[in-house]
Amino acid sequence: MTENLFFDMRIRNSIKINWLSVAASMLLVTVIGSVVLVFEFYTDDVYFKTRNFNYFLVFTLWFLFVLNYFVLEFLFNYYSKNQIRRITNILPEDIIHDYDSDLSFKELGEKMHEMNQKNAEIDMMKEMENYRKEYIGNISHELKTPLFSMQGYIETLRDGGVEDLSIRDKYLQRIDSSVERLLNIVKDLDMINRYESGQIDLKYSIFDINLLVQEIFDLLEMEGEKLAMTMQLQTTQPQLFVSADKQRISQVLINLISNSIKYANREEAQIIVSTREGTKSIHISVEDNGMGIKPENLPRIFERFFRVESSRSRKEGGSGLGLAIVKHILEAHQQSIAVESTYLSGTKFKFKLTKSTPSIKKINGISIGCIFASLINLVQS
Repeated sequence: MTENLFFDMRIRNSIKINWLSVAASMLLVTVIGSVVLVFEFYTDDVYFKTRNFNYFLVFTLWFLFVLNYFVLEFLFNYYSKNQIRRITNILPEDIIHDYDSDLSFKELGEKMHEMNQKNAEIDMMKEMENYRKEYIGNISHELKTPLFSMQGYIETLRDGGVEDLSIRDKYLQRIDSSVERLLNIVKDLDMINRYESGQIDLKYSIFDINLLVQEIFDLLEMEGEKLAMTMQLQTTQPQLFVSADKQRISQVLINLISNSIKYANREEAQIIVSTREGTKSIHISVEDNGMGIKPENLPRIFERFFRVESSRSRKEGGSGLGLAIVKHILEAHQQSIAVESTYLSGTKFKFKLTKSTPSIKKINGISIGCIFASLINLVQS
C-alpha cells in the first residue's frame, strides 16, 4: 500500500509542469519569432510573405518551444538530482530511505524540517533532564546541610554534652534553627508547587502600596541596621492604591528587600523603593547599591535554589527560593518582573500592579467609622 502510494506520488511529480522551463522556452521562442518578423518586414523576398512561410514559422516556433522545454527539464532534473543525492548521502538513514533517491527539493526540505524538529525535541529533552538532575541535586543538598548539622549536634549531646547546661542550651538552639530552616525550605517548595498548579486563590483587595512599603521597612529595620543600611521610599504621590493580594505582595516586597540586605556589600548601603503612577498600573521598583549580579547569572536568578554566592546565602540561612516565589506570585497576578544589574554597582527589580481607587468607605485612607468615632468623642468631651 505504501509503495503504491509512493509510486502514484512519483507519477504526479513527473507530469507536473515546471513553469520556470515554460517561461524560459517562451522567452526563447519570442526572441526567435521577433527576429524573424523583423527580417520579414525589411526583406523584399516574396516567399517570406506567403502563407506557407507563416505556417512553417508557427510550426517551427512550436517545435522549438517543446524541444527547449524538454531540454531544460532534463538539465534541471539532472542537476537537481545530483545536488539532492549529495545532500542525502550525508543525512541520517532514519530520515532518508532507499526509495528517497528521487526526492524533489520540496520533499527534501520537508525531510530536513522533520529532522530539525526531532533534533529540537531531543535537545529540549536533554535540557529538561539536566534541569531535573540539577533540581534534585539542589534539593538533596539543601535538605542534607541542616540534617547533618542536627545529626552532629545530637551526637554531641548524646556523648555527654547534655550534662553541661551551656552546651545543651546552645546546641538545642542550633537544632531548633536547623529544624526551622528545613520547615522553611519545605514550605517554600510547597508554595511554589501550588502556584504552578494553580491551587492558590488570590484574595484581592484595594490597599495603599506606599503604606505597605513603610510597614515592610519597619519590619526589616533591625535587620538593615546591622549593616548600617538606609531604606528609602521615593514616590510621586503620598498614596497610590493597587488591587492585589496584600499578603502575597507583602511577601514579594519582603523577599526583594531582604535579598538586597543580604547581598549588601558597602559601608553605606542603601535600598530605594520607588513607586509611580502609570496609565493603568502602579510601577514599583526595588533598587540597591550592593554587589550586583554578573551578566551570565542574570537569566537564572529566578530559578529554584539558584544563588549568586552559594556559600554566603547558606550561611545567611536562605533557601534559594525567595526570587522564585516572587516570580510565581507576580505571575499569579498576571504580571512579570524584570531585573537590571551592574556587577559591583547594584541591582534593580521592577514590576507593576493594577492601579485602583480607594473604597468609597474611606476618605484619604481614613474610614468613615473612625471619623464618626472621633466626632462622638469630641461631642462627649
